[in-house]
Amino acid sequence: MADVVMESGQGVSNGRDVTDLVLQDILAGVLLPGTWLKQIDLERRYKCTRPEVRRALDRLAQKRLVEHVPNRGYHVYEPDGRRAREVSEIRIILETAIAETIVQNASPGDIATLRGLAEHFDFMVLNGTMLELYEANLAFHRQLLVLGGNQEMVDLITEIRQRTSSAPVSQWRTRARVEQSSREHHLMIDAIEAADAKRLKELVRQHILQG
Repeated sequence: MADVVMESGQGVSNGRDVTDLVLQDILAGVLLPGTWLKQIDLERRYKCTRPEVRRALDRLAQKRLVEHVPNRGYHVYEPDGRRAREVSEIRIILETAIAETIVQNASPGDIATLRGLAEHFDFMVLNGTMLELYEANLAFHRQLLVLGGNQEMVDLITEIRQRTSSAPVSQWRTRARVEQSSREHHLMIDAIEAADAKRLKELVRQHILQG
């Protein structure tokens, strides 16, 4: 497992939940998969107490972003290939199941909103940080899922998405893959606009597998 260097004075909580601060650093790739999360280092980094750190780590462990190894402490979750494949299979089942409902529910305004979010992702490809790119991607997919009309499904899929990778940098290892994600977003919107649920299902399936 990798160690992480905690620089003094960084990440002061300013009243924010320590869980969010640790999560942000994981998603930004500051805390890489396999990094040992030494509690005293986290206390100093986020200017918080040991119980706050422990609660944050336990919450992140429940989301499978952090793993607790008895007698060895906590480290950033490092997914294996088997789990990643199985999670992708679950996502395909859930996300393709609501494709027809998405097509039925999508109004011209909804399509315009999706297009705006896709264009924001495109902008972040050129101008944003990796965390901003991750958040833009998440916003697009969350809005897409909202059109399925089932909020519990949205929350479930959002949580499941986090299980395949603890850092967005591993989603897009090459510029070509990021650009492919961008094209797929627009193709999904085109399918919705054309009321082509079959095409949307296939695009969603490809998008998840290639991710």
